[in-house]
Amino acid sequence: MKLTSVMTLSGVLMLSGSVLAQEHTAKASEWTPAELKATLTAMPKGDAARGKQLNQDMMCASCHGEAGQGLTRNWPSTAGQRVEYTYKTLLDYAQGRFAQHRGAGAMAAAASMLTHQQMADLAVYYAAQSSPTASVKPELSKADHKNADIIVRHGDAKRLITPCASCHGVKGEGGINETPALAGQEVLHFERTMQAYKQSTRASDSNGMMRMIASNLTDDEIKSLAAYYANLPAQKGKN
Repeated sequence: MKLTSVMTLSGVLMLSGSVLAQEHTAKASEWTPAELKATLTAMPKGDAARGKQLNQDMMCASCHGEAGQGLTRNWPSTAGQRVEYTYKTLLDYAQGRFAQHRGAGAMAAAASMLTHQQMADLAVYYAAQSSPTASVKPELSKADHKNADIIVRHGDAKRLITPCASCHGVKGEGGINETPALAGQEVLHFERTMQAYKQSTRASDSNGMMRMIASNLTDDEIKSLAAYYANLPAQKGKN
């Protein structure tokens, strides 16, 4: 019976993922600061034990691992991630705020099956796990590391690039509310996400802040930032 249920769920995700993503994307509205604040304030209190079971029952573990450590370089690690960020991201998928790659369709299908309580349960479970370590840590030249560090700590006012640390923390540990931790994340996932913001195929950021910043970064800078954060020791944020 359990195997049949898993196969049935897998079939639903594969067959309906792209359709759900298109439907939700058509109906999606971008976050306003007031709406996002109200949504996070209303977030249910999560239960880690229920979240652990959901990680299995909803096949989250098939991509994100038993404890939230991504299984490939293409998938994000959810372990140690901020509760608010994971909860918001599941809402983003369910409500169609971005569909920048085929995997987003499967995620939209999976997230649309979750209640807000279940989203909170998963978010609390992942937040309680050990923070991730990137499977690949590319070497950075001294010049590239210095340039990435300048963007992280100081930004570039002339290009309207806010310091990454002002939202994501000096050590990539995550900031307040929905701002994610970046330390220890996979390079390919980081680059893909930044390119999605840069190309405006991901519209999950409040007030378009990340889209504006990413659009002013060069591709080489994005690659350097990805390597920079992959090489940082994973940090536990304030969950």
